[in-house]
Amino acid sequence: MRKIGVLYGGSSQHSRTYKTGEFAKHIHRLIPIREFAEADLDSLDVLLIPSQTHLKLLEANVGKIKAFAESGRIVVTFGPQGFDWLPEHNWEFRPTNFWWWLEKDADSGLALPGHEHDLFQNYLTLEDATWHQHGVYWPMEGCETLVATKDGGSVMYIDKVNTKGIWINTTLDPDYHYGSYFMPATESFLRGFLPWLEEGKI
Repeated sequence: MRKIGVLYGGSSQHSRTYKTGEFAKHIHRLIPIREFAEADLDSLDVLLIPSQTHLKLLEANVGKIKAFAESGRIVVTFGPQGFDWLPEHNWEFRPTNFWWWLEKDADSGLALPGHEHDLFQNYLTLEDATWHQHGVYWPMEGCETLVATKDGGSVMYIDKVNTKGIWINTTLDPDYHYGSYFMPATESFLRGFLPWLEEGKI
């Protein structure tokens, strides 16, 4: 079973999601972001970067996160990033429609090109990954998009080509919304995603 470490910012949302709630059992170690630079990461297989992580503290630690990936391990990022630091991600900002489901003939605008991937065969449905998007990535050829917008923008993708490790990047921000006590789909998402991250086929 993979051991997951979380770059821990200590916000109320991060606390509920990773420290005190039902999902804490999946987290091997919380690493306070102010102690990250000196932290020993040898025991970890996965490093998860939550959404809404403090940007200046994140920026100060980008080199260490990339070194973790270059060691052949897995980095996961949740939510849109406040600056360009992911490998060849090609971010495109898009306005967020928080209330799309109230519209006539409501359509999330999402597609599931990764329907045959283990994550969506055995752990999640597209509905579990559906609330809203803040933008899309346009990853380079060779990356595997699992969830996309209908025009092909990537909402979740796996990158095994830009480093020696694996990056799982998604514009979805389940930890923020679960930790804020709203957006029920995020609860379903975390109930599938974290067990997959521990034991699934990546």
